[in-house]
Amino acid sequence: MKRISQYFFRGLIAFLPVALTVYVLILFVTWTERSAMALIRPITGDFYLPGLGIALGALLIVALGVLISLPIASRLLSWVELPFTNLPVVKSIYSSLKNFADYFAPHEQDAQQVVLLKMPGNELGIIGLVTRQSMKGLPRGIGDLEDQVAVYLPMGYMIGGYTVFVPRSWTVPVDMTVEEAMRMALIAFMASGKTPKP
Repeated sequence: MKRISQYFFRGLIAFLPVALTVYVLILFVTWTERSAMALIRPITGDFYLPGLGIALGALLIVALGVLISLPIASRLLSWVELPFTNLPVVKSIYSSLKNFADYFAPHEQDAQQVVLLKMPGNELGIIGLVTRQSMKGLPRGIGDLEDQVAVYLPMGYMIGGYTVFVPRSWTVPVDMTVEEAMRMALIAFMASGKTPKP
């Protein structure tokens, strides 16, 4: 009986990530198709090409990206964000999610780096993500020492994390993408760390 339960949980662990990914994709495709039908059917009648919703969704996301890239858009965006940045509880959630999303936005290549943080004379190593290569623009008192970097240390299961400011010499680059590091931190490095080949 114990062996059967072990096989069951192994099968469940293998099945759940695939099932959840497929489920989320189905929800997204269904929603975009339904929205596209509601928008296009009044104009085209019964004529509708399957997949038009996905194409329309992708086009809207690209258009939003172009719009946000315009100089005037930053002012408009700040007005839209006003309620989210002023309400007490909503502000904390929105700011955290926005900062997290901004980290994965396109930056200079060397700004995103996975490192092993090791203090001199200490064998302990902690996986972290370099979030700032320069302390320029930060308030006085943060990163006052020369050649410091900001390293975010994610906690297991994404309960939280810490940002530490350390000398660059304390960091050892790790051959791992930011996405892989965050995924491995989410499951406390319990998996093999092999990334599925595209």
